[in-house]
Amino acid sequence: MQQSFLEYVLHDLQQKGVDITECSYILPSKRSGTFLKKHMAQIIGKSIFSPTVLSIEDFVTQISGLSQASNVDLILELYSVYKKTEIKQHDDFDTFLKWGQTLLQDFNEIDRYLIPPNDILNYLSAIKELNHWSMQKDKSDLVRNYLALWNNLSAIYKAFTKTLIDQQKGYQGLMYRWAAKRTDSGDSIFQEKPIVFIGFNALNTAEAFIIQHYLNNPLNHMYWDIDAYFLDSSIHDAGLFIRNYKQAWPYYQRNNLEGVHHNFLTPKDISITGVPKSISQAQYAGHLLAKIQDASPEGIQDTALVLADESLLIPMLQALPSSISKVNITMGFPLNKTVLYSFFLSFLDLQLAKSEKGWFFEDVLTFFSNPFCLSLSSSEKVDALSLIAKDIKQHNRLYLNHQYLEKYSAQSELMDLLFSSDSPTPLDWISRCLQLIQKLKTIGQQQKNAMELEYLYRFHKLFNQLKQQIESVNFIKHLKSVKSFFKQLAALETTDFIGEPLSGLQIMGMLESRNLDFETVIITSVNEGILPAGKSGNSFFPFDVKREFGLPTYKEKDAIYTYHFYRLIQRAKNVYLIYNTEPDVLEGGEKSRLISQLLTDKNVSRYISHSIASPELKIDASPSLQIEKSNLLAEDIRAFASKGFSPTAITNYIRNPMDFYKKNILKIYDTEEVEQSIAANTFGTIIHDSLEVLYSPLINTALEKVDLESLKTQIPKVVSSQFTTTLPGVDISKGRYLLVYHVVLKYLQNFVDMEIAQLQKHEVKILALEEKYESFLQIPGLDFPIKLKGTLDRVDQVDGTIRIVDYKTGRVEPSHVKIKDWDTLITNYDKSKAFQLLCYAYLYHSKHGTETLIAGLYSFKNLKHGFLPFSGSSTLINAEVLATFENYLQQIILEICDPKIAFTEKQP
Repeated sequence: MQQSFLEYVLHDLQQKGVDITECSYILPSKRSGTFLKKHMAQIIGKSIFSPTVLSIEDFVTQISGLSQASNVDLILELYSVYKKTEIKQHDDFDTFLKWGQTLLQDFNEIDRYLIPPNDILNYLSAIKELNHWSMQKDKSDLVRNYLALWNNLSAIYKAFTKTLIDQQKGYQGLMYRWAAKRTDSGDSIFQEKPIVFIGFNALNTAEAFIIQHYLNNPLNHMYWDIDAYFLDSSIHDAGLFIRNYKQAWPYYQRNNLEGVHHNFLTPKDISITGVPKSISQAQYAGHLLAKIQDASPEGIQDTALVLADESLLIPMLQALPSSISKVNITMGFPLNKTVLYSFFLSFLDLQLAKSEKGWFFEDVLTFFSNPFCLSLSSSEKVDALSLIAKDIKQHNRLYLNHQYLEKYSAQSELMDLLFSSDSPTPLDWISRCLQLIQKLKTIGQQQKNAMELEYLYRFHKLFNQLKQQIESVNFIKHLKSVKSFFKQLAALETTDFIGEPLSGLQIMGMLESRNLDFETVIITSVNEGILPAGKSGNSFFPFDVKREFGLPTYKEKDAIYTYHFYRLIQRAKNVYLIYNTEPDVLEGGEKSRLISQLLTDKNVSRYISHSIASPELKIDASPSLQIEKSNLLAEDIRAFASKGFSPTAITNYIRNPMDFYKKNILKIYDTEEVEQSIAANTFGTIIHDSLEVLYSPLINTALEKVDLESLKTQIPKVVSSQFTTTLPGVDISKGRYLLVYHVVLKYLQNFVDMEIAQLQKHEVKILALEEKYESFLQIPGLDFPIKLKGTLDRVDQVDGTIRIVDYKTGRVEPSHVKIKDWDTLITNYDKSKAFQLLCYAYLYHSKHGTETLIAGLYSFKNLKHGFLPFSGSSTLINAEVLATFENYLQQIILEICDPKIAFTEKQP
């Protein structure tokens, strides 16, 4: 590989007679300082004491004499200052958080650019006065209070910065302003050795002032990393800032620019590829890395993977080839992207969601499903959380109060931490979180999970900061305020990956690439809105105010990213640019203008190839799933047959043999869920059980109108009792269950009214309710008996004819119980209702020998159709009909039991 920029700087200093071991080096980032030391060691070839190598932020911090205040300290101190202003009505802390962080960022900017705070903040106040929405001459209290905040910004800034400086603390901008002030007063440091500034581009006003001050010393040097192609162009954004410094700095009226190169137009291979969506970008980048690794294992050592969108980190790590053994990740991982963050946030939501009834089951189960919750509970002697989750589903508990949870508290220490009888204060919640961290730490140490322990350490530090600060203030009294604060802080904090910075594949963000050169560079998410970032900016200052006072706007920020982009590829031999072809508001727009610039640049277009890639799609017709009947499966079927085929089991097979195999042989049932709104089968159970309770006293008696009228008065009490039995824990006095309760009442009342109307023309006698029947079949070809079983909802006698009645709470059409072609009975699931009715008739006939009978059903969703009888050539079921049915019944059961016929899934 050709000489890197850092190597060039060191060699150039040596040529000038400078002892590179006696210099102090100031660079844009700590990472580039690590590589500078590496190159210095290679050049010197012997052991030495490391020279001073600092990032610009550390350099300025040392000059300022201030220490960096934490995000927690800053936001709380700013609110304390705001509360002391003369504004009549102050926002509460929760509301303040929505704008306080933006105000901090604006204070930071005006300090970094050395703008007189009174001038710009009073200017902003005047704009707000002009722009406020009230046209009335006499302002309302709302308008006056709104304007009071803007009028007090200058006072807030002054008091805020004074408080911090009194404590010898500061935010980044304040430290920059203070360092510039000390430098201007002659209170300088680092004067005993030559200072070398390396690889800067966009300097804020404070940085420019400080660097120019040090450049007045002829021993000091400033090396820019800029290609002459960009510097000499009057319009290319990559050279915008350095062109301006060359013209504006007095230093360059007598000195030449150092660090100008001619690398960009050297031959290189630039491959631009569009792929759909973010995950595909990660997969494609992984594919490129695999090719590089296969071509030359050493090649990966000089490869950088730059993520313009840093949220792509986790998908990218998943897509890395397993052949790459060493990876160094330079970007931090935000704490609010970790599973541990979701654990604490869910724990906080659980406390906030508690009502007078207790904790809603969904909030509890959501919290219990977090991996850290499962880990905590499984480490206890009794896994109380699993027991509670099981009990919630079994007994349909919608709310869990403290009395219910107390019985589990005696078994598990964890329960007292998670559930409190009183609403916890912010300090209570933080204290519980710290105790949970200690428990998780013990588990993490046992499992030797280094990453989880690192996350726990960061959250432990964050909660201790929160605790210390909340104890010192009196305005954070509610958990709601803590939630907003916690979310904001977690979004600002990151945890760093630990790795070997000088070996293996380098994965980094755009800013981490400053001063570094690689032979192969892969850049992802080269889209508008990401690279460059676009017009997004969180600030109270309008665009024209920023321009007026010299604050950076989105135009300057675009130029910064343009410089980083071109600087990264100017020395590279192989460049892969990947962009998302699917415009997405959240993930960036069309391909970046930087790609369009490259494609239209005649000087480099000959080195560029542009293509669109998409995942290869193969849609193969999936073969029907088949389960061959092994000896073991045949034994299971035989066991099932001895216990009994029900009509439902057989119709499961008719619908899909795989349904029969899963539900009836393997006993795989639907997941048990808590019913917030009643499930269809539960609704049916309540209807059936209520009818059984109501009609049981009338068995073996002819129905009379007076009896049925009496039943109607009992319906509310019976239905209420059935709800309590079937769905314990639900409240039918309000909400959706009240509506369901009234639907059940209406169904039953309508049914009884229909029965009363029938008594005017017919004599009805109830013979049995919910009676179980079974019959044994000897089927030719099977060497074992087959049991057929079923429960008949109701058997009655209408005008002397036996009638078998089935209740259906779903909708059934008359066509579902009519048979024209008997083959459809065992091939078409739509005829399953007819099949069930014939099964019930067959079972009844087998026991009682009745020659003719009727079998039908009532559909409660369309009772207007009345009784829907099975019908073939007629509605009467006689010996001939039953013989025909028996033939088809044996045929379908023989198919189920035949070991040569596999269970084959029916295609929809």
